[in-house]
Amino acid sequence: MHDTTPATSRILVWDLPVRLFHWMLAISFAGAWVTADSERWRDIHILLGYTAGGLVALRVVWGLVGTRHARFASFVRGPRRVIAYLRSLVSDRPEHATGHNPAGAWAIVALLLLTLAIVATGLVVEADAGPKNLDDVHEALATAMLVVVGIHVAGVVLGSLVHRENLVRAMITGRKLGAPGEAIGSPRRLVAVALVALVVGVWTGVLPAPGLPANEGLTAITAKAPQARHHGDSAND
Repeated sequence: MHDTTPATSRILVWDLPVRLFHWMLAISFAGAWVTADSERWRDIHILLGYTAGGLVALRVVWGLVGTRHARFASFVRGPRRVIAYLRSLVSDRPEHATGHNPAGAWAIVALLLLTLAIVATGLVVEADAGPKNLDDVHEALATAMLVVVGIHVAGVVLGSLVHRENLVRAMITGRKLGAPGEAIGSPRRLVAVALVALVVGVWTGVLPAPGLPANEGLTAITAKAPQARHHGDSAND
């Protein structure tokens, strides 16, 4: 819902799955970016990529069947609505969005699509298939993702200042300013538990990760990392 009427009540807007997705995707991308050029942490980089791709796939499903403000139909709008929203930000009565605002919505869509493209190209590169320059495409997509992340963060800061509401805190607590009738009824804890269980399953080696033969989990991977560095140093000698 979008309006210019001041909202004074703090209501539950973001369910737990949405909040967990948001922060786990942020951590996954940051970790993948840091480990991108390190042979020592190659397996960690791959696991982070799988995590990001899986999170986005689950978010797409949740965007269709989740709580009202999590659904794409509730916040993805056309160019005219985006322009109208941006114009309102410099007016005396900036438009308030209970869920995602029209401009931020497209940044989110871009982040989801870029993540899928990055993961897809990464899988092909790891399989040593596809065109020779696909690795460059993979890196270019990651750079584009970083740019969109920067735009998203800038939008969050601007929105927080304009609406005098801490949007970062809202994505932690799930609560935003809004009309009582706009609140969701449940944080969907069971879905959140299932999401965490899937991620933990991959990272502990309980669930398979294609491209990582006999996925042994985070402990085994980190234990082998120093050995990989040692072998690399020996080869250079």
